[in-house]
Amino acid sequence: MDRPIGIFDSGVGGTSIWREIVKMLPGEDTLYLADSANAPYGLRPPEDILRLSVKNTEWLIGQGAKIIVVACNTATTNAIDHLRAHYRLPFIGIEPAIKPAALRTRTKVVGVLATKGTLSSGLFHNTTKLYGEGIRFLEREGNGLVELIEAGKADSREAQELLEGFLMPMLDQGMDCLVLGCTHYPYLLPVLERLLPKGVTLIDSGEAVARQTRAVLERDSTLGQDGQGTHTFYGNGDISVLKGLVDGPHVSVSFLDF
Repeated sequence: MDRPIGIFDSGVGGTSIWREIVKMLPGEDTLYLADSANAPYGLRPPEDILRLSVKNTEWLIGQGAKIIVVACNTATTNAIDHLRAHYRLPFIGIEPAIKPAALRTRTKVVGVLATKGTLSSGLFHNTTKLYGEGIRFLEREGNGLVELIEAGKADSREAQELLEGFLMPMLDQGMDCLVLGCTHYPYLLPVLERLLPKGVTLIDSGEAVARQTRAVLERDSTLGQDGQGTHTFYGNGDISVLKGLVDGPHVSVSFLDF
């Protein structure tokens, strides 16, 4: 039996990354850990984020993961350097898609909707500095959004009201690209598409992460066999939302006291 791709997030948001991985690598087995009991990571201090990321990593390694996708922007920006330095298997991280946004913007005004933990990180600031010459980045903390998505309320009046407050000032300043800087946020697409003009481009990291995962597995000669992979999900909170997002053939979802 082939070893699985391990994936962890602070909750259900990383399933947006999981979907892209399965689309690109349908023969791979996956093992997903949703640390919903500790969500959202974005409001936690860096030492908490690191501790939880180490705990999640060690659990996935214990289950035989051959690679770990840190499917959480906040965990990536605060913990991935430590994880890569202390564990031998490869790690794929998630960071806001600043480079593609910088290449696509016409107005040179890019909105970035992310958590406090991501926006305040050194990795985020280094990335915007590297790719942001001549571009104005409008940063906004998406406070309250992760909690709504974890509660199954992504397409709700509450989510729409929050997003209106976050995004309308960005539009007034000329934003034509919006970076979704949290893996939970793609689940807000129905609301975002209603709120934003057609000329605004939405950018997330999912497809790029899947491509990088495939490239690393090919490099290490650890790609799985052809066929249909199986997908095992564990969550340590209310798993009903998780079940609703990933329910299907070859998928199992269980509660984990973790």
